Amino acid sequence: MTSPVAGPADFVTFPGAVRPTRHHWVDSYGVHIAVCEWGASENPPLFLVHGGSDFAGTFDVFAPLLAAAGWRVIAWDHRGHGDSDHAALYSWDADVRDALSVLDAITPDPVPVIAHSKGGGMMLQLAETLPLRMSKLVVIDGLPSPDPHPDVSDHEQRRFSSKNLAAWLDHRRNAAANFRKPGTLEELAKRRKRMNPRLSDEWLLYLASIGARKDADGWRWKLDPAIRFGGFGPWRPDWSLERLKTMTVPLLGLTATVEEEMGWGTNHKALEPYLPPGGRLVSFENTGHFIHIEHPRRVADMVLDFLA
Repeated sequence: MTSPVAGPADFVTFPGAVRPTRHHWVDSYGVHIAVCEWGASENPPLFLVHGGSDFAGTFDVFAPLLAAAGWRVIAWDHRGHGDSDHAALYSWDADVRDALSVLDAITPDPVPVIAHSKGGGMMLQLAETLPLRMSKLVVIDGLPSPDPHPDVSDHEQRRFSSKNLAAWLDHRRNAAANFRKPGTLEELAKRRKRMNPRLSDEWLLYLASIGARKDADGWRWKLDPAIRFGGFGPWRPDWSLERLKTMTVPLLGLTATVEEEMGWGTNHKALEPYLPPGGRLVSFENTGHFIHIEHPRRVADMVLDFLA
């Protein structure tokens, strides 16, 4: 693999990475969502959904492989992520509503969706509530598990309390004036490496170059510091598992076998009894949470076969 090349304007390249060919905005109830696309606009639409603390650019190697197969590949930055607007408050339901706004802005027809991590959990919820909105769903290391996930809840919560809500509001007030720590692109890549130790330095440097902005005092990730993992209110992992059994949208699930800080730690064998009828589960040996980044060609071929 060749090393990235930095130009005079801090431009970094990565082998196989292709930036989106089109950019536009979708208004989701007053929040502007940044949308990007690969492939010809007349091709059938295929949606990609990123995970927590990420942005659409994480698909820059994976998406072009799907576009080359004849799809119009569409992704977006979740609220508070990437180039989308920051919001007064963040919630799981708000992210799902934003996702539906993007889908509705492109087409009213059922569409195939590929979703990673938290994005997978979001799209499972959308598929449960609006099953006719999706034709097929691929979830990359984002399926529910008997154990809690960092992208969903810091711990199992059985009831709602005023203490939970107060803690979230206090966090939002305290973080309102915060700024992310600046640094060089190399420093940002090194910080991300702590969460994604399996990803190459070259890829992480490229990721920093497209996922950060350059301020007078250095580079900062384009992620609202008010965002944090978890949610408030009742939540138990077995609720998601029971709903998964009844899902009617054709499902392909890809699971990792190497646990990482950003991963969900899904137990492949324990999940199999909860799959919906016809659901398929594929485990990637010696692979971390970002399966589509470690094995873009293999995942793309598997997805294209599933969508065919």
